[in-house]
Amino acid sequence: MTNYMFFFRGGDAAQANFSPEQMQANMQKWSGWIQGLAQKGHVKGGEPLDRGGKVISGKNRVITDGPYAEAKDLVGGYLIVTAESLDHAAELAKNCPIFEQDGAVEVRAIQQMQM
Repeated sequence: MTNYMFFFRGGDAAQANFSPEQMQANMQKWSGWIQGLAQKGHVKGGEPLDRGGKVISGKNRVITDGPYAEAKDLVGGYLIVTAESLDHAAELAKNCPIFEQDGAVEVRAIQQMQM
């Protein structure tokens, strides 16, 4: 089994108009989806990310506020899962609630570093 990272992108625009009841229902969908993966032994970890942060860039290591990206491209959270293959990991991601808000999931294999 290999570890994969799911990057959750977008979906914020639709959620901005959610009522408290809709937000609660959405969070329950996310919780149910993640718990279902966990019960099958796929979840290794993950968390939502705060919208603000800092970006360090260039040879001079300039620090700026950020990240500044279009809302559809902003990474809002991540989940690390274990799966048999990239195709299997992509199938696991297909039931993510983010698609109901026109968001996206990027699935990437985590390479093992030798130290």
